[in-house]
Amino acid sequence: MAPPILRIESIGKMFGPIAAVDGVTLDIHENEFFALLGPSGCGKTTLLRMLAGFETPTSGRILLEGRDISPLPPEKRPLNLMFQSYALFPHMTVRQNLSYGLEMERLGKAEISRRVDETMAMTDLTPFADRKPEQLSGGQKQRVALARALVKRPKVLLLDEPLGALDKKLREKMQLELKRMQHEAGITFIIVTHDQEEALVMADRMAILKDGRLLQCGSPEEIYEAPGDRFVANFIGVMNFIEGKVSENGVFGAGSLNLAIPGGKTGPAALAVRPEHISVTTTGEGLAGTIADIAYHGLDRILHVKTAASPVPLQARVAANGAAAYRRGDTVSLTLDPAKCRLFQG
Repeated sequence: MAPPILRIESIGKMFGPIAAVDGVTLDIHENEFFALLGPSGCGKTTLLRMLAGFETPTSGRILLEGRDISPLPPEKRPLNLMFQSYALFPHMTVRQNLSYGLEMERLGKAEISRRVDETMAMTDLTPFADRKPEQLSGGQKQRVALARALVKRPKVLLLDEPLGALDKKLREKMQLELKRMQHEAGITFIIVTHDQEEALVMADRMAILKDGRLLQCGSPEEIYEAPGDRFVANFIGVMNFIEGKVSENGVFGAGSLNLAIPGGKTGPAALAVRPEHISVTTTGEGLAGTIADIAYHGLDRILHVKTAASPVPLQARVAANGAAAYRRGDTVSLTLDPAKCRLFQG
């Protein structure tokens, strides 16, 4: 594998006695769409601001193509930060907003015009070139802010909650647009978000942060299917947790549930399983339960099933075309796929 374009080495940031970022090490590769994900206060925005040069690390280094850029001010770094607020110049047209940064670099008029035209075409902004921000929709403003960052051709583009101001439907559309534009521009994107679905849709890889520390880094599939700890399992997607213990023969038990799970150690444990990995039938052997509620999710339904294995109803996902067979109060049988279950101990 080629060397990373950006290497974050044991980066730390203290605010008084508080460690906002605590010894984070990451490698980010060229043309990668990388997401920093975690709850509010986890340190992801502070880390992004250190990459941009707006915060000075207390410890560690930031290497861009092997060069330590930690001492450099923001304007000397070949990185651009796109803010959530977009920060467009209200008195300038779209074309003028995109041209401004290039004019500050004293590029020739022909080069500025060529790069602005190319970037507007890539971001579908050509029809709005002469409009001012007040004449644009939320999604169009978002694209202008992105285009203004892309036109400068940074090696890495940093995005701080770029879709946070958009409504849900437009947000979902712009997730795919961002991914397309990143692919076409061939630039490394690093996005900060607290939205797990957003990260799963867009990112090639993602890092989960909590209390300033890196918990896990990997592809969306790796983190969703094989979370490294209970926090990550609970933070990404919907997860059932069943408290119980592993016996000497390697069987996890909780109430009437007994399941052989490889790799478990004798003692207390929490079994984690996604709703889509629980099969539901009205007949047959398995974990007996009663449907307490049914949640509508369009193409599928989530059955909330009371069982003796857990004080909290277990959630099982069923396809919409088969959901008509189930009613609140029905007795059902649940079967868990051991290969898809995770054990958390200690």
